[in-house]
Amino acid sequence: MLVPTARGVAASVLARVIADKAFASAALDAELERAVQLESRDRALATELTYGTLRLFPWLDDRIARHASRGLDGLEPIVRAHLAVAAYQVLVLTRVPAFAAVNEAVSAIRATRGGAKVAGFANAVLRKLTAEKRPTEEELAEASLASVDPSLHAAIVRAIGAEAARALLVGIDSSPALGLRIEDAATRDEWLARFAEARPNGTFVAGKVSPHAVLARGAGKLLDLPGHDEGAWTPQEEGSQLVALALGASAGETVLDACAGRGNKTGLLGRAVGPGGAVDAADVHPKKLDRLVRELARIAIVPRRTLAIDWSRGTGDAVAGYDGILVDAPCSGTGTLRRRPELALRRVATDIAELAVLQRGILRHAATLVKPGGRLVYAVCSVLREEAEEVIADAGELGLEPAPFAGAAARDLAQGHTLRLLPSEHGTDGYFLASFVRLGS
Repeated sequence: MLVPTARGVAASVLARVIADKAFASAALDAELERAVQLESRDRALATELTYGTLRLFPWLDDRIARHASRGLDGLEPIVRAHLAVAAYQVLVLTRVPAFAAVNEAVSAIRATRGGAKVAGFANAVLRKLTAEKRPTEEELAEASLASVDPSLHAAIVRAIGAEAARALLVGIDSSPALGLRIEDAATRDEWLARFAEARPNGTFVAGKVSPHAVLARGAGKLLDLPGHDEGAWTPQEEGSQLVALALGASAGETVLDACAGRGNKTGLLGRAVGPGGAVDAADVHPKKLDRLVRELARIAIVPRRTLAIDWSRGTGDAVAGYDGILVDAPCSGTGTLRRRPELALRRVATDIAELAVLQRGILRHAATLVKPGGRLVYAVCSVLREEAEEVIADAGELGLEPAPFAGAAARDLAQGHTLRLLPSEHGTDGYFLASFVRLGS
């Protein structure tokens, strides 16, 4: 049995993405959970190898195939994954000795069903790669762009322009920072010091757009940091924090998290309305709501109600009269490319059209539950116009009027009633947000 290594973890994740179209982040979390003996440095390397290899996978596959006369299609996914991870180290990472990358990949491949024969093939291919000239930074940038599905690339350019699209796609981080949400924003500096003391080899910095955010790199397993079990902080990406803050929920209000999912945003909303207010959480999946209640109990937040609602059909058991509603709609996730690079490899045109229909349905039904003069924020973790500007284009017909964001953190960044967050500009995942008030008396 092979001892878990950073390279082996990355290859296992990549194989699942290739064979099962798994989400890389979830697969990586699962592999790292099993590889408990890996030190924080090796966990960081596994993360970098996973995201870096995925970001360049079509290009790496092509470079490998040039030295494989019979092609690569007949190889098992795990063999193909080990080859790609090794190729990434040989061609891209300057600090990793090529011989180490090749030797470990060949040894791992020898342990697969193909045995010594496939290992010999892999050794020959990888040795040839080591003799090649390393690509320049500009060539790697072009390789990143060439690895993106053409239809997705075109859609991103239409949405944010060629320059911003290049920054988004070329700037995909091979080791993205992990976000923490400090429950009491006033204590963020204290927690920065505590985290640094607990993990001296990690890096912890304050976020740029959320007053609650701490960004961690090289910190190992986050949930083992001090304060989590006591409810002092919650794992949450910084842009996701801003989405919840954008609603500007305040003490005593009654608000709804319409697409609550795991409840990260529900927690922020519940904290904002305080014990004199109420937060309801809705989701189409009842099991997610059960998990949400358990997780929120850790930070001493209790939703008033949880509501299983299929917004494409109606408003379920929800009752109108909310001061504010957050609609963080299901979407393509194209704003999360820096931590989900596998999305760049997939065609999304059909999915986007279907998602846009769903998003309009959610917005249409949720809008009926906002009281006159109340607020609604629509958000997606996508940069595409089809899921953003085009979805809200007929908001006026729903009784919604554009209005400045009630939340100061979003209002300070916005242009009018909309805001687009981008990794290259804000250091967050990519999001689109729009703010409205409900008309009527």
